[in-house]
Amino acid sequence: MMKKILISITGLLICFYEARACDICGCGVGSYYIGLLPDFSKRFMGFRYQYKTLRSHLGPGGSTSYLTTSETYQTAEVWGGWNIGKHFRVLGFVPLNINSRENQGNTIRKAGLGDVAAVGYYQLLNKRQTIHHKLLVQSLWIGGGIKVPTGRYEPSEKKENEETPNNFQLGTASTDFTLNAMYDVRLMDAGINTNISYKINTANRYDYRYGNKFTANLLAYYKFRVARQVSIAPNTGLLYETAAKDQDHRLQVDISGGYTLLATGGLEAAFGTFSAGANFQPVVSQTLAGSHVKAGNRAMVHVTYLF
Repeated sequence: MMKKILISITGLLICFYEARACDICGCGVGSYYIGLLPDFSKRFMGFRYQYKTLRSHLGPGGSTSYLTTSETYQTAEVWGGWNIGKHFRVLGFVPLNINSRENQGNTIRKAGLGDVAAVGYYQLLNKRQTIHHKLLVQSLWIGGGIKVPTGRYEPSEKKENEETPNNFQLGTASTDFTLNAMYDVRLMDAGINTNISYKINTANRYDYRYGNKFTANLLAYYKFRVARQVSIAPNTGLLYETAAKDQDHRLQVDISGGYTLLATGGLEAAFGTFSAGANFQPVVSQTLAGSHVKAGNRAMVHVTYLF
């Protein structure tokens, strides 16, 4: 049974990958990493903080020069979820983006509301069965979402920095859509969680279109019951992102697109009606913007109230 489930997950990942789906993966205005959701029965509301870095203006072989720029992207995000009945779920994201760019001691900063997003899911599978006296639980949610242009977009940013990705923005100025799937299989307290997302971007009013983006993460976890209402769940896995090239007035933007593969290690804890978690995502492999850009390691923490 477990072998068939793993084969099904792999096949689904390959199917999405062949679609070849951004802005530079995971940084700037394009990341919607979910990871392990809090174990909620009705609703949750929480706060997440994400930290990411990027270096641009790199030469052959990743060499640096006086043009090399270091960028930091921080997101303080209010997010929440609501289960409606037995088969429907809605997630919402309201981000505050804090960007900084440093070159030769000079630093530029911008901060403000990012692009608000919502995703709706339908539960296609919810199965519980006993195998060799052990409980096996499976769930599969599929759905779609929308991202609205609430964040500020500055077209002058692209004109002034043509040799860097158009990433240093608070928003995209475009209405974009996502296709999503979440699958979880758990044998007693050990489980595997998979999240898949394909983001379909549209051109904004400045005729700039970020490339479509595919994201997939696979996490293995184990829940330790510390007390009646206290549990901890260490987890580890992989996060993969790939993106098509951007288009500016329907012309391909060379300094864009690529892929990133990251490892993921984290810990989730539940305390009755509260949960908290953190994870670290070191880069394993990447090729971004024709190797003119290199992403750094990432980190995320969250605190969530379940009600």
